[in-house]
Amino acid sequence: MGHPEPFPVKYVAIGNEDCGKKYYLGNYLKFYNAIRESYPDIQMISNCDGSSKPLDHPADLYDFHVYTDSKTLFNMKGTFDKTSRTGPKAFVSEYAVWRTDAGRGSLLGSLAEAAFLTGLEKNSDIVQMASYAPLFVNDNDQTWNPDAIVFNSWQQYGTPSYWMQKFFRESSGAMIHPITISSSYSGSLAASAITWQDSGNSFLKVKIVNFGSDTVSLTISVSGLQASINALGSNATVLTSSNVKDENSFSNPNKVVPVTSQLRNAAEQMQVTLAAHSFSSFDLALAQSELVAEM
Repeated sequence: MGHPEPFPVKYVAIGNEDCGKKYYLGNYLKFYNAIRESYPDIQMISNCDGSSKPLDHPADLYDFHVYTDSKTLFNMKGTFDKTSRTGPKAFVSEYAVWRTDAGRGSLLGSLAEAAFLTGLEKNSDIVQMASYAPLFVNDNDQTWNPDAIVFNSWQQYGTPSYWMQKFFRESSGAMIHPITISSSYSGSLAASAITWQDSGNSFLKVKIVNFGSDTVSLTISVSGLQASINALGSNATVLTSSNVKDENSFSNPNKVVPVTSQLRNAAEQMQVTLAAHSFSSFDLALAQSELVAEM
């Protein structure tokens, strides 16, 4: 593996997309029992999906893969809302919009993926990990679309899906807050809210996907704050483009990238405008992070 010294292994996935095959369960149990006996601290991952019904075999986590069109993935944002809160947790180890909607990495695909991730974030009590697939591709040997990072011998760029994931980099260890959308456009919106800290500063981050083709005006109302929101240090970051099928490339690597600006009207109640086909993050500077957020 390229490691000169032994290294710790925390997880072992038994198989890959093998659930339902004739010998999978029998072979799985042999591996599970042998690994558990010799390495009791290793977490074992089943190939079988436990999001809609309990597994019929022991596991620490279960694998969840999804490759589909953008509309279907957007509508899967509530996949884990009704999943049992007991038993193995989910490892969403492969997810992406693919085929026609994906192109070679489109804004459209990234918006559907962002909506799906807001659902994972809100269900992080039962979704332990998630990873986009694939991560890297050599432009001279591109047999799969999409990919997060494209490179050749001397260049590289991130697809919109790469930039989308940066919106979630504060999610690990953050506090999740309830959020409600009341809008005639609610069918094309997805949102989540967290509080997080950076170098002692606290923020309320409200992320909203506008999957529709209309500009949407919203009032964000926050209740339960222990301290006021400070416009100084509050920012808005938006990922969008003039065409929902826009992609980045070596010739134009920054065609679809997030743009951050100061949020001068940041307050417990504020008006925001969501561009058509956009992913927006409103980072509101706080004095402390204990709150309940509603929108």
